[in-house]
Amino acid sequence: MKLCRFGPAGQEKPGIVDADGAIRDLSSVVADIGPDLLSAEGLSRLRGVALDGLPLAPRGARYGVPVAGTRKFIAIGLNYADHAAESNLPIPSEPVVFNKWVSCLQGANDPILIPPGSEKTDWEVELGVVIGTRAHQIDQADALSHVAGYCVVNDVSERHWQLERGPTWDKGKGFPTFGPVGPWLVTADEVGDPQALSLWLEVNGRRLQDGNTSTMIFTIAEIVAYCARFMELEPGDIITTGTPPGVGLGQKPEPWYLKHGDVVRLGIEGLGEQRQTCFAA
Repeated sequence: MKLCRFGPAGQEKPGIVDADGAIRDLSSVVADIGPDLLSAEGLSRLRGVALDGLPLAPRGARYGVPVAGTRKFIAIGLNYADHAAESNLPIPSEPVVFNKWVSCLQGANDPILIPPGSEKTDWEVELGVVIGTRAHQIDQADALSHVAGYCVVNDVSERHWQLERGPTWDKGKGFPTFGPVGPWLVTADEVGDPQALSLWLEVNGRRLQDGNTSTMIFTIAEIVAYCARFMELEPGDIITTGTPPGVGLGQKPEPWYLKHGDVVRLGIEGLGEQRQTCFAA
């Protein structure tokens, strides 16, 4: 299933994408796509719904964040060896974990606001993992059973604040609008193997990132189990799992970054596409 939330910011309704790519309004079935719906039991309830009996969403409706009530937005850094190399950083022996504030979450096609004075706002296409059931101290072999589904994430990053203002990355990762997610949450059964997905990103029509999740250093199962060792993963939590090479920081002969008016497009195989226009805040 492809689950979504649509409508104006703060007034989103639950939706499901039908076989023709149209959004069907789920408001008569569930109040929202939230943590209580993401377990296997909750999702099975939706699989029995006759979509042709549901009203269509308005044409061109805005996509919101596909899951409501996210309490943690966790990110993994340097999870592709070639991206670590372009960042001039060593390949990690354990997953690099940092936070993106939940206040930066936004819909897939909402604009990116470049922070005041920023000259190093960067792009990163990533596979997002949405937790479906509580996970703490779990075996790696069982980790994927705790995943409700997957989505596209643009891990927008301000490199000056991330890398030049002290040893922690979090400061450069959570500015408002720095967390476009969606357009959909695609349930795990429909995705299949999360380690076999192509992902790409373009700026102003120029293809800059073109990778595959098969080249991750740490797999999704490893990441979920690792994070669950030192935190409780809760339904609705989002883990964004690292980016392939081609970010602005790694451009040759010298880095270049987003500016006012730039248009970013990105997507992941089977998970949909995003499109953001950048504006100077």
